[in-house]
Amino acid sequence: MRFARVMTSLLLVLAPATAWAQGPAALSPHRAVYDLRLDKASESSDITGISGRMVYDFDGSPCEGYTVTFRFVTDIQTSDASRVTDQQTTTFEEGSGQSFRFVTKSFVDSVLERELRGEAKQAADALEITLDKPQEMDVRLPAAQFPTQHMLELLGKAQQGETFYETSIFDGSEDGDKAMTTAVVIGKPTAMSESDPEKAALKTLAGDRYWPVDIAYFDLQGDGGEETPDYRVSFKLHSNGLTHDLVMDYGDFAMTGKLVDLQLREQAPTTCEPATPR
Repeated sequence: MRFARVMTSLLLVLAPATAWAQGPAALSPHRAVYDLRLDKASESSDITGISGRMVYDFDGSPCEGYTVTFRFVTDIQTSDASRVTDQQTTTFEEGSGQSFRFVTKSFVDSVLERELRGEAKQAADALEITLDKPQEMDVRLPAAQFPTQHMLELLGKAQQGETFYETSIFDGSEDGDKAMTTAVVIGKPTAMSESDPEKAALKTLAGDRYWPVDIAYFDLQGDGGEETPDYRVSFKLHSNGLTHDLVMDYGDFAMTGKLVDLQLREQAPTTCEPATPR
């Protein structure tokens, strides 16, 4: 489901407040909750309403690697029916960005519809993917970043004042056999307004400045002449990696994600201890 691809690709990492930090970002363990709502829908989509919630939990460090677990539940209404989708994903990304494991279970109206399980590894100018479920399969793709490295690059570009760049990402979503090209637009740093509806949830982070960011996702395996993105997402990005005020646009419909709760945990060490000789 593309819902989960968008959320995973963003790597919605939230971190403690730091004053417009320069240099490498430190991504802190946290648990964040977002409320989801329909923003707009065309007649052709037949969608009359969407409501839901995403719970996103991030843990790890550059030394230990990064673990993300999230649950993405939506109630989708159409003109003649409704259904509840429930996507539960767990990923592990090596701190160096060399390997990435992923497991996703997708439920519709509480019934397991499919399970995806696999691993991707960086190779020379390529990604080597091994899928275990729904069926065993090996896939080789052009080189692409995993989600944490994708976010760290975005933070670095923003801090350097860049406003546009292109890169690619593999996040193990959908069928786990596809990477996406991303076109990233970064706006000027902005202060949060006093009336911002997410201010209460942000708490001490509400005083941080942020960059408006828009990312368009294109299918790497698609038609080379295709200029229309598969989907796009916009959000507010803080210098510590915090993202909020999401808009996810799939073309025939779009929905928003608003931060409603944030729990921060202790930052793990970012300096790795050298291995002890035997």
